[in-house]
Amino acid sequence: MQTDFAKESALYQLWLEHAVDDPDLISELESIRGDNDAIRERFYRDLEFGTGGLRGVLGAGTAQMNIYTVRRATQGLADYVNGSFAEPSVAISYDSRIKSDTFAKAAASVLAANGIRVHLYTELMPTPMLSFAVRALHCSAGIMVTASHNPAKYNGYKVYGADGCQITLDVANTVINKIKAVDIFNDVKTTDFEEAVANGMISYIQQDVIEDYYKNVLAQGINTALCPDSGLKIVYTPLNGTGNKPVREILKRIGISEVTVVPEQELPDGNFTTCPYPNPEIREALEYGLRLCDQVQPDLLLATDPDCDRVGIAVPDGQGGYALFSGNEVGAMLLEYICEQRTKLGTMPKDPVAVKTIVTTDLVKAIAAEYGVRLIDVLTGFKFIGEQIALLEEKGEENRYIFGFEESYGYLAGTYVRDKDAVVASMLIVEMAAYYRTKGISMMQARENLYSKYGVFKHRQESFAFEGVSGMHRMQEIMQSLRTDAPKEIGGLKVIESADYLTGLFTDAATGETRPTGLPKSDVVSFFLPDHASVIVRPSGTEPKIKAYYTTTGKTMAQAEALEEKLRADMQKLLKK
Repeated sequence: MQTDFAKESALYQLWLEHAVDDPDLISELESIRGDNDAIRERFYRDLEFGTGGLRGVLGAGTAQMNIYTVRRATQGLADYVNGSFAEPSVAISYDSRIKSDTFAKAAASVLAANGIRVHLYTELMPTPMLSFAVRALHCSAGIMVTASHNPAKYNGYKVYGADGCQITLDVANTVINKIKAVDIFNDVKTTDFEEAVANGMISYIQQDVIEDYYKNVLAQGINTALCPDSGLKIVYTPLNGTGNKPVREILKRIGISEVTVVPEQELPDGNFTTCPYPNPEIREALEYGLRLCDQVQPDLLLATDPDCDRVGIAVPDGQGGYALFSGNEVGAMLLEYICEQRTKLGTMPKDPVAVKTIVTTDLVKAIAAEYGVRLIDVLTGFKFIGEQIALLEEKGEENRYIFGFEESYGYLAGTYVRDKDAVVASMLIVEMAAYYRTKGISMMQARENLYSKYGVFKHRQESFAFEGVSGMHRMQEIMQSLRTDAPKEIGGLKVIESADYLTGLFTDAATGETRPTGLPKSDVVSFFLPDHASVIVRPSGTEPKIKAYYTTTGKTMAQAEALEEKLRADMQKLLKK
């Protein structure tokens, strides 16, 4: 430990001498002088460039997000891009988080210094609009500066390939190796941002690209013509993020005029003072919107996360309050709506394809079977859905793709982007609600109709946090324990089959026989129980957390919820021990 700290102390001294470009970092480094624990937390490791990019707590040091860790990562990316493309270019966007614009400009300056053309949005823009710009401008790669729905102390940096999808595992590994070869102070090339703009190495993305994106979103509408006369009222919150302008613009274009925006959460604010965890999956983030609903009495509350790739909703519950719908429920309702309406209108493609992640509801299997849709399961992460679209595109069959979604509130219709898109999802959710309203059906009733038709499925995700140096080791120990000492029963139900996506094998609990999962390796374990019940466990790829996903079924929601509590009680013992 002493040797390790000697290394960390040396790094701290190096940063005191060289980290002079950001006054905030200088102040922070001075403030921890002599505090060994604080120094260790900042320098015990390099901030890891994972399969999609960087994400970490803002602050000084090799283990945190700052302009130096951003520059180093960008130098590694630049080395990859220059070695792979003849005339390389990169698109960049950023969200409302603290220092997002600073990091975007820092990345742009490094790329320009390496002879790579940069296309940068003039203001903060959603993640899907970055994915769109990569494709529209024929770029070699893309960078989105965001930490998605994490608390204000975080920021991050996602990397996209030339196809507009988050980079593949192979490319990520190549970039990681390039980054590892870069000395954070000696090997990074950079240039003055304004000079690079003046000489044309950095240029701003023009309005025509934004307009083309809007046209592609609008093209995914099915019954948008009925929206203007539907009488639908909306309350919308962008949670102080990037969704404010594009979501409102799309709703305006489909004729939804009664949109009330939550005033406290309308404008960009990286401090997220009204929602410390700006995640539309949790009720806390929607509290201000729900209060406004009590006044406005809308048909629907929409909430998009800071980089506007996820959207959550709440609807009148028929008892004077508002019910939050889960990502699984909204995704299933959207798939049913798209399939039913496109079949009715004769616009369903031949051999249609829908894609979901392995932790997403199996309810959609029944929906897909009902409408003759091929349903593809992929690993967690929307880039794996994007990869399926790319495979269809290679065969000239991208029009077969009708919908993809994941339980964590990410949805995509259309192939114009290769990541989840809360702008198009907001439009389709509103259109669906408007359609049902014209039929005299509330969203609550539409959900009940879905369960009546296909059965009741209950889903819940639970996170277990493991902060700091020791936390990462504890997470590894728990995942290993679930593999070597796997539970035979959970919640009183026998485990029928398990899956270890790291070994790529399903294992029959009774016979021990195995079969391949057919998916890339991933640190995920699943336990399958009777009657479609299951528990899936995985460490987060972006946060120091282990996530557990529970699925239960029943004749009623009460039955499914009672079983879920039993599953949770057992898993909490395993994941907290």
